[in-house]
Formats: sequence, C-alpha cells, structure tokens
Amino acid sequence: MKATWEKLRKPSAILEHSSAQLPLFKRHKCKQDGRDLFIYGTRAHTLPWQEELPPLRFSPESHLRWHPLRQEWVCYAAHRQNRTFKPPLAYCPFCPTRTKDVPTEIPCSDFEVAVFENRFSAFALEAQQTPELSIASAPAIGQCEIVVYSPFHEGSLGSLSLRQVELIVRVWNDRYQDLMARESIQFVMPFENRGEEVGVSLHHPHGQIYAFSYIPPVVAKMREAFREKPVLQELRQTMGREYYIFNDRAVFAFVPPFQRYPYEVWLTTHEFHPGLWTFSQAEIHSLASTLGKVVRLYDRLFNRPCPYIMLLYAAPKGEQKHFQFHIQFLPVLRAADKLKYLAGCETGAGTFLADMLPEETAAQLRRLSHEEL
Repeated sequence: MKATWEKLRKPSAILEHSSAQLPLFKRHKCKQDGRDLFIYGTRAHTLPWQEELPPLRFSPESHLRWHPLRQEWVCYAAHRQNRTFKPPLAYCPFCPTRTKDVPTEIPCSDFEVAVFENRFSAFALEAQQTPELSIASAPAIGQCEIVVYSPFHEGSLGSLSLRQVELIVRVWNDRYQDLMARESIQFVMPFENRGEEVGVSLHHPHGQIYAFSYIPPVVAKMREAFREKPVLQELRQTMGREYYIFNDRAVFAFVPPFQRYPYEVWLTTHEFHPGLWTFSQAEIHSLASTLGKVVRLYDRLFNRPCPYIMLLYAAPKGEQKHFQFHIQFLPVLRAADKLKYLAGCETGAGTFLADMLPEETAAQLRRLSHEEL
C-alpha cells in the first residue's frame, strides 16, 4: 500500500471538538504483515522507507474466557509467550531502521513519534474463532498499539522537550478519535509501563494503547461513580491544597487522599473534560508540561529513574457527559531500594496496605517540586 500524508485538522465524526490547532502531520504505511504504521510529526516526514522486520511465521490467535468468581474476562494470547524480551541495543525494534543490516518496526531513518499495531497483540479487530469450552468464552476483539516517543533509545517523558511531549499528547488524542470511531470499540486506554520492576522488556521510551470491545471492570466501577456524582470536581473542592503538587489555570497534579501506591499522583483539569478531544490547545500545552514535571519529580525523589505505571482514563463510549478525563501515576518505589509489592491482602482480597500517609508523601513531593522550580 502506498504511504500517504495527512495534515490533521478535523476530528473524526464520532467525537466533537478538536484541539489540533498547530500543524500535525500523519504518515501511514501498511506493513508487510498488514499492520498499520503511523509516523506523526510537526512537519511532514518524507524520508524513504527502509527495510522492516519480516512478518511473523505464525498467526496470532486470542480469545476471552469468563471468570465466574471475579466476574471479569481473562484474555488468552498464547503467542505472546515468545515475544521480544530485552534485546541488545543494536537489535532494538523501536529504534529507526538506519542500516539495512538491522531492520526494525520503524523502517525509516528518523521520525518524531511512531505508532504501530503491536507485533504480539493480545486483541484483534476481526473476530477469531473461539475454542469450544464448558465455560463462557468470546473473541478477543480490540487493538493493541505501541507509541514510540522518540527515535532516541534513551530518555523519558521527563527528559523529552516540552514540544515533544505535547506532540505525544496530540498523538494520543488522534488515536482516541481513530479507535473510538470503530463500531466494535467501547473503551480506549493509553498507558506506559516504565522500568523492569513493572515488567518492561524493551527500554526504548514508549507507551502502549489498548482498545477494548467491552468496558473493563476497573473502568466500569469508575463509570458508575461518575454517573452518581462529579467525583473529581468534588474532590478538588474538598480535599485541600495540602495534596496539590503542581497547579496552573488548566491542569493540576495531586496526591489522592486515598492513595494506594507510595507517591501516587493524579492529573486532571479544573474544567470538566471527558477526553483529550475536548481540550483546548492551551490545555494540551499545560498537560504536556505537567506530565514532564511529574516524571522529573519522580526521578529526583530517589535520584534514580522511577519505575511506574501511567494510565490515561477517558470516557468510554456513551459516557462523555459524566466521565472525567484524568491520568494516574502508580509508582512502585517506597524507598530508593524498596519496592511496593502486591502480596496476599492486595491480590487476594483487593485491600491495599499502605505504608505511607498521603499527607506526608504530598508534603515531600511538594517540597521537592519547589526545589525543581
């Protein structure tokens, strides 16, 4: 398929409003195995395509099985067992293909942000046959994408320029619109796993996007809470300034008074927004700036790269009137050399045992943030 360039100005029909006021370019390539690759930039990238990784020799097959006690789906994707695991730097699949000797997932010598379907995806947009079982099962319909933040192998959201982080936010926005426009998709979740402590097997700066054909159980509980009342707006008015870490006219970052992970931080907006697609350009700029500040703050906390899970929560389909967009950072360090483990009480009962008071961690992060500024 011939690669195409598109200058993005208008959202897809399913979503209202657009935040893309500055130039945003998107180049498309269909890979040899049929997966989509998108190169995003603030300028048109016209470099010739290089050699890419050859297609896999097997057909991925996934399906869902219903867990009757937990009342949730479990996804089975046996082909992921042999996915790429900590390759040497010279064989990083997320670096640009700069020589013909080492092809990668991104077959061009340079880019700003790249997005492509996961080579070892747990979901597929086209329904696959499910095995005949004695329990309820279903096709694992959805999409799994990789978002490569930068062509450089080292770095993080905290070390990238504000312009680059802002571009990543706008890429998330475009992927929300594209994926939510698909009839089978009900919820889209960008996220980042950072650090080997949370299972990262590829160290090139990147995140992921999962698009679900159903509402996952954690999000279903959020949906019910937001339907009942504007949880985050009420929290902002009642929790007190002692929980704030960063705050400007558009976005604020705070330690939730009910934190489960040590040094947990949430980001949301003063105004109600169901997703990035209703953000103004100023709000996108503010969000990008705050994201970078939070990651730099984490890295200064113990003078080492802080492992975390970052989760973006936007409204599922049909919930735009109630569900407020927010980001959760879940760090797993409780000290420089101590991890927060999910053990019996957390895993078996769903009750977190917190070792630190939210008020104390908020005060510590706020002092550190003042030093940074």
